[in-house]
Amino acid sequence: MPAHPAGQPGHDLDLLRVDQQLSSDEALVRDTVRAFTAERVMPHIADWFEAGTLPRELAPELGKLGLLGMHLTGYGCAGMGPVAYGVACRELEAADSGLRSLVSVQGSLAMFPIWKYGSPEQKDEWLPRMAAGEAIGCFGLTEPDHGSDPSSMATRAVRNGSDWLLSGSKMWITNGSVADIAVVWAQTQEGIRGFLVPRGARGFTSRAIHKKMSLRASITAELHFDDVKLPAGAMLPGVVGLKGPLSCLTEARFGIIWGVTGAARACLDAAVDYARTREQFGKPIGGFQLTQGKLAWMLADLSRAQLIALHLGRLKEAGELTPEQVSLGKMSNVRAAIEIARQARTILGANGITLEYPVIRHANNLESVLTYEGTEEIHALTLGQVLTGIPAYR
Repeated sequence: MPAHPAGQPGHDLDLLRVDQQLSSDEALVRDTVRAFTAERVMPHIADWFEAGTLPRELAPELGKLGLLGMHLTGYGCAGMGPVAYGVACRELEAADSGLRSLVSVQGSLAMFPIWKYGSPEQKDEWLPRMAAGEAIGCFGLTEPDHGSDPSSMATRAVRNGSDWLLSGSKMWITNGSVADIAVVWAQTQEGIRGFLVPRGARGFTSRAIHKKMSLRASITAELHFDDVKLPAGAMLPGVVGLKGPLSCLTEARFGIIWGVTGAARACLDAAVDYARTREQFGKPIGGFQLTQGKLAWMLADLSRAQLIALHLGRLKEAGELTPEQVSLGKMSNVRAAIEIARQARTILGANGITLEYPVIRHANNLESVLTYEGTEEIHALTLGQVLTGIPAYR
């Protein structure tokens, strides 16, 4: 095993001194989250991954640290800047993508639409409890037959007097079976609208998805709505159309851009540590040219991903970040992280497939991150349209 907890670099992996560009507050977030994961998560994460669970009691602990909805203002939220949020995502995902998913789904996909588009009553009811981790949220957009094309969603909400009747299904929903509130997007006569569906609503059921080989330390579920009766006040009043859910996804994708650099860093750190200590043919394998070549390219990929994350973070601070830029960052950084994880696995050899080391866990997790919140292909088409002016989605 490495001499230091996985995810916390024991070597100089910041050759370009990217972290020197962080403010004192941003560096404090880095150090606080890194210390939390070292004490509370890393001793247990391999067991949680193997068991296919993530303890719910982590939510209030994350809330006490101010990490839930940390980039939002008011209602008990920390009101931190985009880079601070990104750094937190990086350090969380250096521990495990499932942990970062819990935080980013809570803050960017469940809290953000309430904060951005909700009524004062909806905000007062849910946001303080969610910021504290007392209530967990989920985001219902993807369906069994509609993933990359959410405009074709089959879930419907129809008016029933002053109320609504919601019917349909959602799939691959992080936090779904433990959530206290679900933000659900549905077709209506006036366009796609968001609805807040509380746990226990009659006709609302959830089922945890098991037998996953990726994101095992994360709760994933199916949601089913059978004429769920919702009051008029359950609808998010501030947005109509795909702009609502897509704006939430842009927020969450920003966290992914940062988060995967943490997973990549953990894999590179484990590979360097292993290469320096594992001996074959009379010397450490890190002394062979092929191994050093792999490590050098892994460092180059990580450095580029870190620079992209920081640059996009500063653009977001300035209010200049576009969805197309987020697509570039998500596509590029996830691909870089997967390549680093795969190369790290080859350096660790057979040890690379055990949970004694973090590499295979990160590699498996990143296969999900590649797909969710916009597949690589969808982001490529977004960039292709930017370059050519021709949409290629249909």
